[in-house]
Amino acid sequence: MVKKNISFIKDCYGCGVCASICPKKIIKLDLNKDGFYEPNLFNEEACIQCGLCLYVCAYNDEKLSVESLQDIKGYAAWSNDEQVRRECTSGGIGFEIGKYLIEQGYKACGVKYNPELNRAEHFVASTIEEYIPSIKSKYLQSYSLSGFTQFNKTNKFFVTGTPCQIDSLRRYIKKLKIEENFVLLDFYCHGVPSMNMWKKYCLSVEKKIGKIRYASWRNKRTRWNKFSSQNNCTEKGNVIPWSDSKTILMCGEKSRDYVSSMSTGDMFFWFFLGDICLNKACYASCKYKQIKSAADIRLGDFWGKKYQNDIKGVNGLLALTNVGKSVVSSLENCTFKREEVSTIVEGQQEVSPKETIFKKYFLKAFASNMPIERIYSLFLVYRLPERLKNKALKVLHLR
Repeated sequence: MVKKNISFIKDCYGCGVCASICPKKIIKLDLNKDGFYEPNLFNEEACIQCGLCLYVCAYNDEKLSVESLQDIKGYAAWSNDEQVRRECTSGGIGFEIGKYLIEQGYKACGVKYNPELNRAEHFVASTIEEYIPSIKSKYLQSYSLSGFTQFNKTNKFFVTGTPCQIDSLRRYIKKLKIEENFVLLDFYCHGVPSMNMWKKYCLSVEKKIGKIRYASWRNKRTRWNKFSSQNNCTEKGNVIPWSDSKTILMCGEKSRDYVSSMSTGDMFFWFFLGDICLNKACYASCKYKQIKSAADIRLGDFWGKKYQNDIKGVNGLLALTNVGKSVVSSLENCTFKREEVSTIVEGQQEVSPKETIFKKYFLKAFASNMPIERIYSLFLVYRLPERLKNKALKVLHLR
């Protein structure tokens, strides 16, 4: 008998939507040995073979949950609120959409960093103030069940997630016939790094600043000030151009700040963008590049040449559905400039990262007792041929 459940699915996207729809609540989301979230059926005897978990699984279907998109609208966009634009990763449009929809009676489901568990996780906000922790990038695979299990047939929800999370969620709301109650937003995704790598990175940082109380990626600020009563930090310092902000800003219980950037050799960014610590599905099974999306709106940084000198930050936005176009047309406190779709996707990945034979060895190292500094030394050796090649090409003026 063929099992109508996810017990045989491994190395998937880890979106968690299967656990959210399970009527018996017998699916949990755990980290696997490589450090990626994966669903597990913890009480298979209670399974009623309804097949809902497989129905909503984007990993289990080669096609997207939407038909081919027509008349996509592309924009360069940013918030007209200088503080919002300054505090967000690029143009602040994601926060502005959430703010607008909360004012229209929606609940907003975004991602925040949980310093107690050292992880990114989805949460649901009912007020604009509650939604503020969603700003700025979190370059981690999010634990989605903390937010997705709060969906219901009564309320309206605005949900931000990775393309694979949103694809599965589209299947979920279609199946439950509540699609009209949801607005879905995804973003250009490079992939998700191993939580084993992130935990090692945190251990290294905590030797300098104590227990991490705040973490922010792609921050435009250079330092923090002090803790608030919620163990967050009030940021201050110089504002750096958004295009140069491949940084991590952290503060710890020792009242010391930690700022590291890719340009100065930050280990997290080099491992992550070096493509040796990503989930298996990010290499082999990602079907969401360029304009391939199941969302109503897709956001990203505008990496194209046209806005490269704008130091404040610009979003590239694709309004993919009529719902997305309606939301965009309703945003009054933002600037939108129509751009060709080809211009919006300029600089974004066209294909998935290439998986090398060395990736499995690095994942084993991250799961071992080896210090991250030692792994980073090995990574630099691994990258040496490519670095020498790039340097030679630069000398020969071929780059």
